[in-house]
Amino acid sequence: MITIDEARNLYRGADGVHDFDHILRVLTLAERIARAEGADWEIVRSATLLHDWARGYADAHGLDHARLGAEWAARWLTERGFAPQQVAAITHAIAAHRFRSQTPPQTLEAQVLFDADKLDAIGAVGVARAFAYGGAQGQRLWADSEQVDLSRWEAEGDDAAHTPVHEFVVKLSRIKDRLYTAEGRRIARDRHQFMAAFYRRMALEVAGEA
Repeated sequence: MITIDEARNLYRGADGVHDFDHILRVLTLAERIARAEGADWEIVRSATLLHDWARGYADAHGLDHARLGAEWAARWLTERGFAPQQVAAITHAIAAHRFRSQTPPQTLEAQVLFDADKLDAIGAVGVARAFAYGGAQGQRLWADSEQVDLSRWEAEGDDAAHTPVHEFVVKLSRIKDRLYTAEGRRIARDRHQFMAAFYRRMALEVAGEA
């Protein structure tokens, strides 16, 4: 079994949005969902602890952090004596956890990780993460949601004009409809409502109407 300390060491230097605090929050959500859905907790736990460890390197080199993380995890787990079937299950979950992944989560364990990771991107924590990331990237605090060109974003990805509002329109607002598990969707309903209300309220305040 991977220890918390072993996993923590893999995230030294991670940014504040994808640091080990994020991993621990996702781990708590993953345990809750895995218990409700009857998933193999050892597979879910291992995949959760390792799912973002390649992000910093991948982002710096224009790579898919989920795919790279799965490759790193395969070697790391094999060196530590994990059985081949365990390695395959864990690395599939890691490879399939991205919102924009080309690899859909095909096992229950992969779906649990996907849902837990996405739940940490919505609700109050999700709002905080969106604005923390935007600030770190020098993004504007606000933009009119009507200015978000969804077709351009889907074709070209993020650009210099991206803001936390863009992130809400193009990704965060869609998460509740992309989840796989019943428990994940149940948790998402309340988080989505809070998040949507926050963005509506901020729009009123920016306009001087509240």
